[in-house]
Amino acid sequence: MRAPAHLILSVFLSLAAALPAAQAGEQRAVVELFTSQGCSSCPPADKLMGDLARRGDLVTLTYPVDYWDYLGWRDTLASPDFSARQRAYAEARGDRAVYTPQIIVNGKGHVVGSDRRALETELDKQTALPVSVDLEMAGDLLEVRVDGELPASVKMATIYFVFVSRPVQVEIGRGENSGRKVTYHHVVRGIRAVGMWEGGPATYRLPASEMRKMKAGHCAVLVQVEPGGRPGLILGAAMQ
Repeated sequence: MRAPAHLILSVFLSLAAALPAAQAGEQRAVVELFTSQGCSSCPPADKLMGDLARRGDLVTLTYPVDYWDYLGWRDTLASPDFSARQRAYAEARGDRAVYTPQIIVNGKGHVVGSDRRALETELDKQTALPVSVDLEMAGDLLEVRVDGELPASVKMATIYFVFVSRPVQVEIGRGENSGRKVTYHHVVRGIRAVGMWEGGPATYRLPASEMRKMKAGHCAVLVQVEPGGRPGLILGAAMQ
C-alpha cells in the first residue's frame, strides 16, 4: 500500500532537517594521503580513500610520492613535488615524520593512512572548517568565492587550485605490489597558487581550460596558512 504523498513529503523534510550541516556542502576536513605504488602497506590506505571520497563532509586528495621508486617499480602517478610537500609538512611540524601511507588532516595532525580507527578519531576532533569556500564553473572560468576571518595570529593565507583526476586503476608490474591492480581516488595532478587572502569576501578565477591541460576530472580549492613558507593549517576547502 502506497503512503499518502503528504506523509512522504513530511518524512522527507524531517530527514533533511536532521542531516548534519556537512551534508549540505559544509566541509569538516581536508584529508591528504601520501602513498606509493611501490609501498606494500599502501593498498589498504588507497582503498580507504575510495570510501572517504564518497563522503560529503570531506575533501580528499591523494599525493603519490616518488621516493620508493628505487625498490623496483617507478610510480606512474608520482611527482617529486608531492614528496616535497610531504617533507615540508614534517618540517613545519618539527617531527620528521615522513612515511607511507600517511594521512594529514587539515594540514596538521597525521595518522597511518590505513588506520581507519585512528583517522576517525582524528576526524572526530574536527568541526566545520571556519572559512567559507564556494567553487563553481562560471562560463569558461573556474571561480571561487572565499569569505570569513583569519585567526588573530595569521596575516594571510594562500589560495590554491588543486587539479584532481577521476579514479585511476594501475596494474603494478614490479616491486612490492607486483601483480596487483590498485585503484587510486582523487589523485592530484597539479597545484596552482592563485593569490593571497587577507580575510573578508574575495573572488579568484582561473580559465577552465586549466582542467583540460591537467587532465583533471575535478577541481579543489584550499585556503592554507603557510608559516615560514611551509604548508600548515587549512582554513577552508571545496571540491567540484
